[in-house]
Amino acid sequence: MKVAVIGGGAAGFFSAINVKENHPNANVVIFEKTKKVLTKVKVSGGGRCNVTNGTKSVSELYKAYPRGGKKLKKIFQEFGTIDTIKWFESREVPLYTQDDNRVFPKSNNSQSIIDCLFKETKKQDITIKMGVCILKIEKEKDRLKLFFKDDHLKPEIFEKVIVATGGSPKLEGLKWLENLGHQIEKPVPSLFTFNNPKTPIIKLMGLVAENTQVTIQGTKLKAKGPLLITHWGFSGPAVLKTSSFGARTLSEKNYLFNIQINWINETNYEKVVELIQQIIISNPKKTLRNLKIFKLPDRLWNFIVEKSELTLEKKLHELGNKGVNKLVEILCNDVYQIRGKTTFKEEFVTCGGISLNSINLKTMESEKCKNLYFAGEIMDIDAITGGYNFQAAWSTGFIAGKLKN
Repeated sequence: MKVAVIGGGAAGFFSAINVKENHPNANVVIFEKTKKVLTKVKVSGGGRCNVTNGTKSVSELYKAYPRGGKKLKKIFQEFGTIDTIKWFESREVPLYTQDDNRVFPKSNNSQSIIDCLFKETKKQDITIKMGVCILKIEKEKDRLKLFFKDDHLKPEIFEKVIVATGGSPKLEGLKWLENLGHQIEKPVPSLFTFNNPKTPIIKLMGLVAENTQVTIQGTKLKAKGPLLITHWGFSGPAVLKTSSFGARTLSEKNYLFNIQINWINETNYEKVVELIQQIIISNPKKTLRNLKIFKLPDRLWNFIVEKSELTLEKKLHELGNKGVNKLVEILCNDVYQIRGKTTFKEEFVTCGGISLNSINLKTMESEKCKNLYFAGEIMDIDAITGGYNFQAAWSTGFIAGKLKN
């Protein structure tokens, strides 16, 4: 049996390896259109490769996927985070879980994962062809004919084909699969940071507020967590999670919107007012500069005081109700205009792709084209940061590799 895997990324390699484990006599070829494979694995996690997430509960795991959601539940039950960890560790790649639940190789080097995948492809006698671009696929009875962009390469026929080309940033990149009858969800960026290079707060670049809540005005989008101030605007887990869940909404807004930042993740304003008033009663002669509350970094607190139109040398007993309310308004409801986005490092993710309505998720086989399977981000599946996107690649690649009809 001849099997083609289109795409030399995490999902492509994992699919190919699993094909050989399930069908040892299969002749498997990975086609990669560029001259490099596993490029995303290389750069992930700052070059350390965030292999998966430490979440063991499937009901918690699928919540990290704005696209895919509950449909992924059975996929993760078949091959989840625990299975991924076992798979790599049984192949001499020890892993460890950070406090934030992200899982990395103990070497802290993505090359460990790359070497492991290459070692498996070599052991399984899988052919890797780089610099080979697939132009189109045609059905030929129950088999599939692959046409190549390079005129010198003759079309080849395969019994089974797995498409694992990753997310396509443009609709045109999915036309060859749409032509086979697949429903396409329009691709838009996900996992991006928010731009506002002219806001005065960027003078605090590099500063992290550990416990915030970010809300997009005029929508139901909100996320909690650390927020990083950058030289172009805002980043960090709270922003990235908001951009992931709001990928389509924010695209429709052309990335022009207002965000509200609750710097202390406390939505009960009265509670905050009461706390500050209690501190005033206990320390009336203390200045605002020395008022340390909510574990905010000093530079951020000073900025908030100034934005509240108060002076750092003002004594607490001089604040009055008006001064307290000004402070609380900025602490809990600080508003910024966002004017654009920036890709988060090299960990770009695309929302959209082949609609899950066009795929049998029990087998990853196309509902429109017999013997054609999908794995990874080519499908309308994507997640927040934390190793979740790689987990989707391993899980779908595992199931696609069974080649079940």
